[in-house]
Formats: sequence, C-alpha cells, structure tokens
Amino acid sequence: MVDILFCGNVGVFDGMLTAALSIMKRTKNPEPIRFNLFTMNVSHLKDNYVPTTQEQKEFFERVIKTYNPENQARLFDVTDLYKEHFSGCPNEGAYCSPYTLIRLFADLFEEIPDKLLYLDADIMFQHDFHLLYDIDIEGYEYAAARDHYGKYLINPHYINAGVILFNMKEARRTGLFEKARTWIKTKKLVFADQSALIRSTTRKKLLPQKFNDQKFLHKHTVVRHFSKRLFYLPYPHTENIKQWQVERIHKVFGYHQFDDILNEYLVLKQQFENETIKGVKK
Repeated sequence: MVDILFCGNVGVFDGMLTAALSIMKRTKNPEPIRFNLFTMNVSHLKDNYVPTTQEQKEFFERVIKTYNPENQARLFDVTDLYKEHFSGCPNEGAYCSPYTLIRLFADLFEEIPDKLLYLDADIMFQHDFHLLYDIDIEGYEYAAARDHYGKYLINPHYINAGVILFNMKEARRTGLFEKARTWIKTKKLVFADQSALIRSTTRKKLLPQKFNDQKFLHKHTVVRHFSKRLFYLPYPHTENIKQWQVERIHKVFGYHQFDDILNEYLVLKQQFENETIKGVKK
C-alpha cells in the first residue's frame, strides 16, 4: 500500500481530485494507493476555512476505487490539534493559508506509515508517480527538490515543500515534526511551515527539479507544480494559475499533456455538483 497525504479544506477539492487522477492515470503499477486527507475547521479565521466534507471524501473514494477497488481514502479532522498547537501562533496569518501547517501533525498519527508522500493540491503528475515514490530515502528524513526561485534568491539547496517524500520512521526518530511545530509556535517565519521544516532538518535528500517543476513542463518533468509564477510579458507580474482552471491552462500555458485527466475531471465535477444539488433538494 502506497500512502499519499493531502492537506486542505472544502475549497481545494478540485485540486485533490485532479492530482489524484493524474497519479492513477499515469501509473501502471497495480499496488493500491491510500490517500490521507488532513482537514480542519478554522472558520473563525476566515469564513471559507471550513473542512473537506464527508460528501467530498466519499465521492473522492468512489472515483479512486474505479481505478483499483483496493484504493482507499481516509479523512482526518485535525481541528483540535491545530487549536492545541497553533491557535494564535505568530504564523497563523502567514502568506499561505493555515492549512499548509497541518502536515506538521503527520507524526502524531499511528495510522501514518513509515513512508509518506506529501503533495500540495496544485500538482499534476506527467509520468508515473512511482518514479518519485520508489526513491530510496533510507537514512534521510525526507527527499525534496529545490525551490525554483529560492535556489537563486535564498540558498542553492533551498527546497520547495510542496512535494516531499517523508521517511516517517527517521523523522519521528529525529523529532523533525516536533521541532518544526516549535518553530511555528515561537517565531514568525517568512515561509511558515516550509521555513520551519528546513530549519528543523537533520538530513535531507535533494531531488532533481523534474520531481517538482514549478515553472516549466519538460518532457522529462514528473511533477508539474502549479504554484505562483513570475511572468515577464507583457510586463513583469505574477499569476497563480491552478490545474483545475482548464481554460487558463490551455490559453496561458498552452498545455494539452493533461487533457485526458482534465476532461475526466470536468465530467466528474459536473457529476458531483449534480449529486450535491439532488442531496440539497432531498
């Protein structure tokens, strides 16, 4: 069983669904996949900070089981853990949402196995995810690729935390997550959880950029990460285009490599909306 972790709220369901479809449609390995979904209710911070719903989880699980009946989805509500550890902390209002912080609770769940692939919801696999998951990380706390901009502006070995292959056994032994949580609770950090993880690292394995390509899509790119990107034309500006914004993916990036995935996503999205409407009417 392969374990993958997504973190988010009701609003990133489209990301989790498209990312999961890319994983399943691009692999030929019959090994079942278990998707662990961390969520929470912090609507006191912002009205739309509400958890992934049970209906979303059940629909997600029905979809992944069409690819392999042994695939699973598990929904973890970490609201109480967040309140205990991070409520009112210096990083609660960071540049990113508080949902990026909750992967730092992974070590607290016995259900999380010794190897775990954490993924931001705004990623797509162009090639088999086993090219990443099967990398040997014995003796390392995790493996990650460099941040596209950070490797120039901050440090040549500065990593992007949107795609991380965790050796949970080693991370638990060194206290990686516990140390990172302490940083989050005590010091305001520029990139919040990413900075906390980097500062807490004992030993990491640097991966080639193809495992977390945040700007380009090459033939060899395994993971395309649709994070905020700098554009120079027609004038210098940033845009935050996500893979579920299908028309923009076509128009701005000119990508059609994911069309089989995105076409299925659009059908499923409509199906889920129809089921939701019927549920409300009942």
